[in-house]
Amino acid sequence: MAGLQIILFDVGGIACALRRSAARELLPLPRLWRPPGTPRPVAGFFNLSGTAVPVIRLDILFGLELNKTADAETDLYRHLILVDSLTPSGRAALLVDRVLDVLQVEESTLSAVAPENTLNGCVEAEITHASGLVHLLSIERVLLAEEQQALSELGRHAQSRLGEWALPA
Repeated sequence: MAGLQIILFDVGGIACALRRSAARELLPLPRLWRPPGTPRPVAGFFNLSGTAVPVIRLDILFGLELNKTADAETDLYRHLILVDSLTPSGRAALLVDRVLDVLQVEESTLSAVAPENTLNGCVEAEITHASGLVHLLSIERVLLAEEQQALSELGRHAQSRLGEWALPA
């Protein structure tokens, strides 16, 4: 049996996963800056070696942020999943409540989900796991095409702003 390596994480109390191959890095939550007028699902940006990286709050994007208050203590346990393929323009990060595990699952534990059963087909399969049902997300379909374009434009503005503060070499 062929196996699949996944990153298991929590978003608003819902167990989700990404293919490990979709993630570049798992990071603790850094200090973010959030320009005025930024859409609610964009938590802000952080500087990664001179690149402004947009951060998407999956809880808000999926409508799961009910009764949650953000504070410094809660943020200590939140993680970023750095990905390359969320937008056509480059890197982005997904803000999740907590990365729980990186594990190998058997293909037989996956049940395909019809694209029309989730918004934009963002859930590609459900995984039967000891902790319950896990939604395997398709990184290419987490954002709608319009959202990808808007995030790319916001990223260009953030990169431009970051470039204004670069010191000459």
